[in-house]
Amino acid sequence: MVSRFRDSYNGGVMPKRFAALVLLCVAQTVAGQQPRSAFAPEGITPITLGLAGYAKVLCSAVFVSGRDPAEAFKNSGFFLFPDDQRAGVTYAVDRDKKLVRMTHGTTTRTAKFYGDQGCIIHPQNHDGIFFTPVAVNTRLPDAASQPWPMGDAPSNESLPAGLDRVHLDKAVDLAFANPEALTAGFVVVYKGQIVAERYMPGITKDTQLESWSMGKSLTATLFALLVKDGVYKVDDPVPVPEWRVPGDPRGAIKIADLLHMSSGLKFIAGQDPDYTPDKGYPDHTLIYTGAIDAFKHSMTRPQQFPPNTEGRYRNSDPLMVGWLIKQAVTKRGEEYLTYPQRALFDRIGIRRQVLETDPYGNFLLTGYDYGTPRNWARIGLLYLHDGMWQGQRLLPEGWAKFVSTPAPAWKQPVYGGLFWVNGDGAWPIPKSAYFANGAGGQRTVIIPTHDLVVVRMGHHRGDRAGMRSLRDALAELMAAVPAKAHTLHHGGHGGHGG
Repeated sequence: MVSRFRDSYNGGVMPKRFAALVLLCVAQTVAGQQPRSAFAPEGITPITLGLAGYAKVLCSAVFVSGRDPAEAFKNSGFFLFPDDQRAGVTYAVDRDKKLVRMTHGTTTRTAKFYGDQGCIIHPQNHDGIFFTPVAVNTRLPDAASQPWPMGDAPSNESLPAGLDRVHLDKAVDLAFANPEALTAGFVVVYKGQIVAERYMPGITKDTQLESWSMGKSLTATLFALLVKDGVYKVDDPVPVPEWRVPGDPRGAIKIADLLHMSSGLKFIAGQDPDYTPDKGYPDHTLIYTGAIDAFKHSMTRPQQFPPNTEGRYRNSDPLMVGWLIKQAVTKRGEEYLTYPQRALFDRIGIRRQVLETDPYGNFLLTGYDYGTPRNWARIGLLYLHDGMWQGQRLLPEGWAKFVSTPAPAWKQPVYGGLFWVNGDGAWPIPKSAYFANGAGGQRTVIIPTHDLVVVRMGHHRGDRAGMRSLRDALAELMAAVPAKAHTLHHGGHGGHGG
C-alpha cells in the first residue's frame, strides 16, 4: 500500500521496464548506435536525456541547496541513474560559471544556475535558454524580526495543552533513527505552533531542499488564488483553443479533470501496465529531461481515455494547470515568474522558494522546486485553516475540502486535487488526512482531526527507508497529540476523505 503514495517512478524506484530502456541505451551508445525515443526530439536519445536530468539535479543540489557535489551525486537523482547504471558517468562542477557537466562516453549534457529560477538544462547543442531570467524579491522584513508563522523569531510560548512530550520526542527520534533514510529535515506544527524540529548535519532551517512533486500541490494552491479572483471555475472546460475545435475530444476536458489527474490525455509513463522499452522514452520523464517547452508538449498530446473516467498519475495534467496560471497572469499584464512570491509566498511568511523552469520559462512545478521544511509547513497550515491566514481568506472557501476529497475517476480513494489522500487508510493516521508528496520521501502531511501539520524532507536515495521512518513517526505522533473534541464526536473523519 505504501507504494501508492510514491511519486510514480520518480518518487520511489525506477520500474524495471524503464530501467531496462536506460541500460539498453547505454549499451547501444557504447556500441555506437543511437536509439531514439518516439517521444523525444529528433536526435535526442534516452542516455542524453538521462544525463541532462542528472546534470540539473546535481546543479540544483550544489547551487540551490549548497550541498557537497560528491554527496549529492550519490544521494540524489536516483531515479535517473540508480547505482547499477552509473558506471562510466562522470560530472564536473564549474563554480565560476555555476554550471554542471554530466558525461558518459562522448556525450555531455549541461545545466546552469540562473539565479532565482534555479538550475535549467541547456538544450542539446545549445548553450543557453530561451527567456530572460527575472529576480524574485520578497517584500517581507527580515525573518528574525517576525514571529512564526510570518517569520522565524524564537518563540517563548509554552507547548500547547494536551501535547505528550515523551511521545513527541520519540516521533522525532524515529524520523531520524535509520541513517539509510537520509532524513534531512522534520518539522511538526501543532495548533499553529512549531513543537518539534530537527535537521541532519549540514542542513539548516534555511536550506532549500528538493521538494519534487510537492510542487504539484503548490500548483493547486497558486491556481486557487485565480479561482478566488474569479478568473477560473473548476467546472469550466480547459480553454485551449486547439482543444475547442469542433470534433476534438479534448474539448470535453474540464479544469477539475486536470486537478484530479483524470484528463485522459495520452501521456506515456514508465509505470504504465503495457509499457515496454521499445515504446521509447516516457513523456512523464521527458518533461524533466528533454529541455523542451513542457506546457506545449502536454497541450499537444492526443486523447487516450474520455475525461473523468481514468485516474492516472501523469505530469501532463498539473502542467496544464500551470499553463492556465501563466495565461491568466500574463493576460493581466503581470510578471509571471514573480507571481508566486507576491501572490502567495509574501502573504504567508515565505521569503524564498526556488521554482525552476524549462528553457522556455515555464514553471516545472511537477518536480523542479526547492523549499525549506518550514516553508512547506506554512503551506500546510494554510490548508489546515481552510485557506485562511491570520484572519484573511487567501484560498476559496472549501478549497481544502476539494483537494482532499477522493477524485471520482480513481479506482481507490488515494488521490484528490493535486494532493494525495489517505482515503484507504494506508497510513497510520485518520482517513481525512491528506498529503503533498514528492520523490525521495518529501511529504507535507495535513491532519485536520488533530490540528497537525508534519513535514518530512530527505535525500532521494533514502526514499524507502524514509517512508518507513515517517510511518513510524506518524504513528507515534498520534499518541502525542489528542484528536479535536468535535472530530471524536463525528467519528474522526473530518467530514471528507473517509
